[in-house]
Amino acid sequence: GIQVGDLTVNDQDTGDTHTLALSGADAGLFEINASNQLRVKVGASLDHEDPDGYAVTVTATDSGTGALTGSTDLIITADDINDAPTTVDLDASDIDENSLGGAVVGTLSATDQDSGDSHSYTLSGTDADQFEIVGDQLKLVSNASVDFETKTSYAVTVTASDADGKSVSDDFTISVNDVNEAPTVGFTAASIDENSTGIVVGDLIINDEDTGDTHTLSLSGDDAGLFEIVAGKLQLKTDASLDHEDPDGYAVTVTATETGTD
Repeated sequence: GIQVGDLTVNDQDTGDTHTLALSGADAGLFEINASNQLRVKVGASLDHEDPDGYAVTVTATDSGTGALTGSTDLIITADDINDAPTTVDLDASDIDENSLGGAVVGTLSATDQDSGDSHSYTLSGTDADQFEIVGDQLKLVSNASVDFETKTSYAVTVTASDADGKSVSDDFTISVNDVNEAPTVGFTAASIDENSTGIVVGDLIINDEDTGDTHTLSLSGDDAGLFEIVAGKLQLKTDASLDHEDPDGYAVTVTATETGTD
């Protein structure tokens, strides 16, 4: 509703009165009040970044016989003021589990009508303590631990501020990508009586964070030929016999191979 300027009609017929009307491409943004002031309509907004300005035609019609008219074309431009940034953008919003501290999640940018503005970024939100912003990059903090099986996503809010302190905030969800992790093999016992044959040495226990995986077990090593795996148990073969007098014991390697995605 602000005033753009006062309209003045010049007419050699000094006794005439006049009515003013608007037309033109941008006439809908403006109005003329009873005091012949050209004003921006309430609710309309002008933008300095519009390179062409706003075009209106003002027509004056006199009260004399024949109702003569005169028109003038106006180009109205808006004074530049600093606009707040309108959005914060993050070019990637996911990270692999087990990523090390300092890993980059993505690069931040801000949308701002003032094309020359620079921006600084700050973090807040539920999981802000797991991240940091270095320059325009969102990163994991150095001591962060990202594990899909523990937490599948993180919530942060990023605020972009321009040099005048005008700002905008946007919320982001950082998703954790599930990475197939290698299993480990545990063993519940590791000694048996000498001269035993065909007995169970111990149970093999597979630990795998990827709970849906299944596994196959295999034996290798110097003494693998003396043993076999049956139903998840390591046992002596029926034709094998161990001797206590062997000072070095018997060396085998148990390998668990999973069926999960590489």
